[in-house]
Amino acid sequence: MATGKNARVLVVDDETDVLFAMKMLLKTEVKEVVTEKNPENLLSLLSRERFDVIFLDMNFKSALHTGNEGLFWLSQILERDKEATVILITAYGDVELAVKSLKYGAYDFIVKPWHNDKLLEMLHNALQARSTKRGGSAKASTTESSPILGESEAIQEVLYKIEKIAPTEANVLILGENGTGKELVARALHQKSFRASKPFVSVDLGALTDSLFESELFGYKRGAFTDAKEDRMGRFEAANEGTLFLDEIGNISLPMQAKLLTVLQNRQVVPLGSHQPVPVDIRLVSATNAPIYQLAAQNLFRKDLIYRINTVEITLPPLRERGDDVLLLARHFAAYYAQKNHKMAPEFADATLRKLQQHSWPGNIRELQHAVERAIIMAEGNVLQPQDFSFSPMEMAATPQQAAPVFSADPDTSMPLSEIERETIRRVIEKNKGNISKAARELGLTRTALYRRLNKYDI
Repeated sequence: MATGKNARVLVVDDETDVLFAMKMLLKTEVKEVVTEKNPENLLSLLSRERFDVIFLDMNFKSALHTGNEGLFWLSQILERDKEATVILITAYGDVELAVKSLKYGAYDFIVKPWHNDKLLEMLHNALQARSTKRGGSAKASTTESSPILGESEAIQEVLYKIEKIAPTEANVLILGENGTGKELVARALHQKSFRASKPFVSVDLGALTDSLFESELFGYKRGAFTDAKEDRMGRFEAANEGTLFLDEIGNISLPMQAKLLTVLQNRQVVPLGSHQPVPVDIRLVSATNAPIYQLAAQNLFRKDLIYRINTVEITLPPLRERGDDVLLLARHFAAYYAQKNHKMAPEFADATLRKLQQHSWPGNIRELQHAVERAIIMAEGNVLQPQDFSFSPMEMAATPQQAAPVFSADPDTSMPLSEIERETIRRVIEKNKGNISKAARELGLTRTALYRRLNKYDI
């Protein structure tokens, strides 16, 4: 079954720049990337060749008058091959249509401009889901099996817990700020468990609206709702006998918490449109950057659900508390991105190392990774200088308290969790005068994740 290096990917978009960017990004991740500018050539192309994943733009400058050409071509692809794995490329203004496309059979969507790491993560998850759906064993890709690096006492304690917990069937709750590597820990727990040869299925709960929660997690039967033209397996069933990773679990609403608790208690799901329960055997790993115990004390998160998801807890330290791990990780990312961009592994000037150590890293490892990638691309020589690393005034002024997750509730508030998050996002966007990039950084989110929340809360 095609995963990673032996996969073939098709990108369909009428913007030459998008096709070039996607090809450059994906060519080192998969066996072959085929690009097509004219969607009217799509069916002819699919009749001659097979692709493991198709990236499809939602809007084309064509003669069609469908309101949205992407949905039309999606239906044409799925009519030809109902097993096709299609990821839609969309702009922020079309997010509502993109969400609707999931009901038509799209695997997922990515918002332009995208973050490279998120797009690659989505690609690998799509390949894994395709493998699982067709009966193959989901093996970790190179990205998924990346090591957890660090020599600090804080990270060594995390590694010790992983070794102790992984071989058990205990449900694990991973706590930590955005960018600290929670999904990496979840994958390590899976890879070191007795379920390692079975699927690892990841779900970003923060990206799911309440209306999509049940169909995405529990699946649905044909006719369950308008446009449900065939049965679809939910993430619980896809993870059967393997590990299910529920990211951002602290951000789901109380009604969704109740539905999740029922499934975890009964170890069975009932797909939408069915009355027949389906047993599931999963190892559950959850993660959140939200102050989950504070929320539980305010009755914004169910205490009985915490007991279910938290047999064992792992708290990841922020990068600013990991000492020289900053330099170790910087050198690791530098070697990786130098090789990826066909350059020699660089050295770091002493002043650069001091600058990296002094920065508070509010975005944690993810921020460091992006900073090193930019430096590798933009540096003039083979020695990285302080000026190769530029931080915004907000990042330079960030304190540990400011770098902590902002999705927290005032102890005296009685607002629902969703309203707290909505108000926080609105306030931060106003503070940054509508600058989405700055607001996303302050919230500890990617632009894509913030766009999805804007759509979710109709901001």
